[in-house]
Amino acid sequence: MEGRKIERGGLRGFVRRMAMECLCSGEQLRAADEIIRSPESAITKDCSASGYSSRNGEIEQYLDNGNIEEAELSLREGVCLNYEEARALLGRLEYQRGHVEAALRVFDGIDIPALVPKMKISIARKVDRRKTRSQWDSPPMPLHAVSLLMEAIYLKSRALHDLGKFKEAAQECRMILDIVEAAVPEGLPAGFGKDCKLNEIICKAVELLPELWKLGGFSLEAISSYRRSLLNNWNLDGETIARIQKEFAIFLLYSGCEARPPNLHSQLDGSFVPRNNMEEAILLLMILLRKFNLKRVERDPTIMHHLTFALSISGQLKPLAVQFEELLPGMLDKREWSYNVALCYLAEEDDSTALNLLKRILKSGDDSDNFKELLLASKACTERSAHTEGASYAQRAIANMQGGCEQLAGVADLLLGVNLSNQARCATSDTERASWQCEALEVLENAEKKMHGKDPRAMYSLSLENADQRKLDAAAFYAKKLVKLEAGSELRSWLLLARILSAQKQFADAETIIDAALDQTGKWSQGDLLRTKARIQAARGQLRNAVETYTKLLAVIQLRTKSLSAGIFLAKVL
Repeated sequence: MEGRKIERGGLRGFVRRMAMECLCSGEQLRAADEIIRSPESAITKDCSASGYSSRNGEIEQYLDNGNIEEAELSLREGVCLNYEEARALLGRLEYQRGHVEAALRVFDGIDIPALVPKMKISIARKVDRRKTRSQWDSPPMPLHAVSLLMEAIYLKSRALHDLGKFKEAAQECRMILDIVEAAVPEGLPAGFGKDCKLNEIICKAVELLPELWKLGGFSLEAISSYRRSLLNNWNLDGETIARIQKEFAIFLLYSGCEARPPNLHSQLDGSFVPRNNMEEAILLLMILLRKFNLKRVERDPTIMHHLTFALSISGQLKPLAVQFEELLPGMLDKREWSYNVALCYLAEEDDSTALNLLKRILKSGDDSDNFKELLLASKACTERSAHTEGASYAQRAIANMQGGCEQLAGVADLLLGVNLSNQARCATSDTERASWQCEALEVLENAEKKMHGKDPRAMYSLSLENADQRKLDAAAFYAKKLVKLEAGSELRSWLLLARILSAQKQFADAETIIDAALDQTGKWSQGDLLRTKARIQAARGQLRNAVETYTKLLAVIQLRTKSLSAGIFLAKVL
């Protein structure tokens, strides 16, 4: 309470009485309060609340250094403290000893709401004095006392957290930020409160509040707190801001909670405003990467992993490649860097660039260390059917597998088979063609067995290779298994089966397959199906039906052309 300090001679009794209060409840606690608060008490006297002994700082120093015995000794020797400050110090002592519930009872005895107006005025006057250097009347409470009470609120929040009361803990922690924000709406100046740890307490509260909301399951409140901590000026150091940005980005990416986009009234015209959680997370991660590149904060390789996930999910592989290329040397291992950039370019169908990057890795080093790079290089070659190095890369990968996952062995066989099949199509002699076709079919069958008949890619390649070699019964068998495996979800599988049946002269069955596929396909994707159906009808001699089907195909093409033209025009206008 204001105006009550503890006399030097009576502090031993005060400590005992405060310990007694921690054990009392109900009427006993109120009676103890009356004894301590009483102006006639032998252990208190009226005086100004601004009087704050220099010995108080001594005690705090002992507590900070973990010398609890020395702090107790100083308290027993006697220090001039008012009621709230004494409770704050005793609560801190109890909390540091691990007596969480006792500390909470001590903190509950401090009437914080009654002190909040004085704390706000003291903080505001301290900031204004730093700005204008003008003389003010003494504030209602010294800044060191404000620091002590702020710490009491913070430790009360920590105590509630330790007891699993996350919502109550968050509400207490939020009070610290509310006080500072109300006192200094424009934010704290640099170096504020360094002489009494106030700035340190504020920074801890800023970082703790979102974590408390998350632990309590309040996702929207957590997002709001993260934004508040980053958009307002709390005088945080660079490492703390980077830590908050990282935790916020991770929460946005993986929490599963979709919040409204931030409402940035103070943004510059033309600046980017994220429209959803994913864009906000990507923006935060890119800001962090820029800080790493400028060497403003310590490097954190996991940031690139999270950004890779976010941009990959968003389908932004070209921008992801740019982010990799802008990284400073040393952020990632050279081989890992080349592999990731190659993945980006391969996903964007720039196979030549991807293959050139991978060749840099594969020119040096032991192949046993380059298994995934060899597989990716072979994959890049399958996309360019005229390339002849793909089979060689796949064979090197198989030779250096050294046991391991059977699924990966199946992938390596699949890539080898597809590359051998491509080589066979480009062969200059019948002997080479026959040899490569035979080997391709054998390798693809091995891949299908290793994947236990559950990989659509192996099934499709095996069916296609059998069809190319005019082994139509085997091709149809695998094509039917493929359609069943995919539950009819892939257009290319329907088309493959229909064309194989057509090659077997089973036109009616082929047309039935096409009709079934048309029923499950949107208008925009029916072009290839209608073209195949028209050809089947023509082969059956049903020319009138074929003309009608071609008419439908023409209507689809015209609709797509008009829509595309309208989209281009609209993009130009905007």
